[in-house]
Amino acid sequence: MTDQAVAAGGVRNFFGRQRELKALRADIERTGLDTLAGHKAPRARVLLIAGRPGSGRTRLAQELVAGFGTAYPDGVFRARLTDPGGEPVPTARVAQGLLQDLGVAEPPGAGEDELTELIREALAERRCVLVLDDCVDAEQVDPLIPDNPDALVVAVAKGPLTGIPDVRPCTLGGLDPKSAIEMLTSFTGSVRVTVDPQAAETLAEECGGQPAAVVLAGGWLGARPKASVADLAKRLRALTGDPLSRAFHLVHESLAGPAARILRYVTLAPLGRADAHTASALAGCSVSAASSTLADLAGLCLLAEVEDGQYEVPGHLVPLLRERMEERDRPAEVQLARARMLERTVRLLQSCRAVTEPEGSAARKKLAGLPRALRFPTVPAAAEWLDSRRPVLLASARLAVADGELDTLARRLVAAHVRAETAHRDAEAAAPVLYGLHRLVLDVAERRGLHRERAAALLNLADLDARTGRTQDALTRYRAALDAGRAANDPYAIGRAMESVGGSYQELGDWQRAGDWYGRALAQRLARDERADQARLYARLGTVHTYAGRYGEALRHWRAAAAGYRRLADLPGHARALSEAARVQEYAGRPEESLRTCEEAVEWARRAQDVRLQAALQLRLADTLDRLGDPAAAGLHRSAAERLLGSDTSACEIRSASAED
Repeated sequence: MTDQAVAAGGVRNFFGRQRELKALRADIERTGLDTLAGHKAPRARVLLIAGRPGSGRTRLAQELVAGFGTAYPDGVFRARLTDPGGEPVPTARVAQGLLQDLGVAEPPGAGEDELTELIREALAERRCVLVLDDCVDAEQVDPLIPDNPDALVVAVAKGPLTGIPDVRPCTLGGLDPKSAIEMLTSFTGSVRVTVDPQAAETLAEECGGQPAAVVLAGGWLGARPKASVADLAKRLRALTGDPLSRAFHLVHESLAGPAARILRYVTLAPLGRADAHTASALAGCSVSAASSTLADLAGLCLLAEVEDGQYEVPGHLVPLLRERMEERDRPAEVQLARARMLERTVRLLQSCRAVTEPEGSAARKKLAGLPRALRFPTVPAAAEWLDSRRPVLLASARLAVADGELDTLARRLVAAHVRAETAHRDAEAAAPVLYGLHRLVLDVAERRGLHRERAAALLNLADLDARTGRTQDALTRYRAALDAGRAANDPYAIGRAMESVGGSYQELGDWQRAGDWYGRALAQRLARDERADQARLYARLGTVHTYAGRYGEALRHWRAAAAGYRRLADLPGHARALSEAARVQEYAGRPEESLRTCEEAVEWARRAQDVRLQAALQLRLADTLDRLGDPAAAGLHRSAAERLLGSDTSACEIRSASAED
């Protein structure tokens, strides 16, 4: 059977390969080299199914795994290690897909080693099967093998995986004539084969017993009820080349021009996977016409329906189709098709985000003006589309950036994807995807010398680094963003980068440098009269001076922050800043002043009608009164806090500087 196309063509049965199946199942039970040497196997057993693309190697792996039943109760996980164009998929990207299937959160920006370690940890206690399809070499496979002898790895590759010990290889050749004829019969029905069994044998021989060629021949006959098996065998014999090339040539030449063009252009789609929208944009036809054409091509086993409405070109056909594209399609037409596809993706992403906006907003009005095929009826429908298409959308962004000639379109595509992700998912869930998208923006910005975009991408990446604890990496990127902001003469990027550098040093406990960078950022905000930013930076300076034990400087900055918030009419911010000033006074050994400042903070919180803040400050006041030896007054304030919020007030206590400051 072919790798994907047979299932697409409606053939559900498995033909032949019984000897190979039996050998593979026996290999699972066979004693390994470690066991023979008296050692417990340290890793999962690896079975190798080797053969040329189109030899049915993936289908054999599927049949093998399907026969396990309950032997591996923790499931089957699959990954493809080669993209449709034949390029190896980076191990980090393979690991990201597996982590999603395993339900393991991916740390944003994690490196290959960290991701593969997470894979091995997730599989360490599971009795499961890991199917690795289209492996290139042992270097791809080895990092993914679980350190668990109860797990099983089934690898599919062209040849041996030299370097992985105790691999159990099974090399595939052609199907035996009987199995090839049975496969052919599943397409044509029994009548055309039984009336001319000799022709059926000749056709199987012309196909070389290669499942992919037999499937193409069967699909061609299935679409032509009046054609004879002998006629097809004669046609194939008149062609030159290997069996698969001849069968493909015959089928491709029999297609109508528009259908053949859509088939060739589907290889331009990210991951070699296209739905009706993608095919419509590539070919420049209507969505309905593209949809029916895709279904027809799947009926001929030229495409495989991998998910509802999504079709994929079988890997063994991609090189043949790209050869035809080079022969028949001008480069300018191909580039235009790719641009149309990416533009359609941008519009779908914009629609996906716009549907989350309130009714009557500018985005919803713009959405109403789009063609029906580009609109999502509800927010859940848009979210479902985004979730199901995410791998393809990410591949689209990588494709646009890698092209090198579509950078403007690539930037629009990435920006639309970022907005759609943030509209439909919370920040934590979207972080791994956003990290990859910001990296792509950085690639384009560096290639084109776009300093403003480079600064923005570096800031976004650094924020994600900081959020996941990679503070040193974040610091490096914030400094690079500062340089880019200065090159772009972008005041926002400059100020944001300086403040973030200070935050990184604060996280590292370097109070001196943190205060220095906050001071630089404050000087810029003062020069530009950006009052909200000034108040926030005064608060940050107060925090680091407090940590450093410089209470005089800390008190001065907290009072400046309080004054700034008051001028902004931010009463809760004013109250919090006063509360922190009271804390500093207490640290400095001035409890009476601390008490008065804290009482003032409580009064401002009451004016702000912030019940939770008022309760928290009442508790702070009670603590101060306890330390001053007035438990009765402290009890009154605690009772007031309890009346404000009920008995569970511990979560509201202010015990450190506000995170917002």
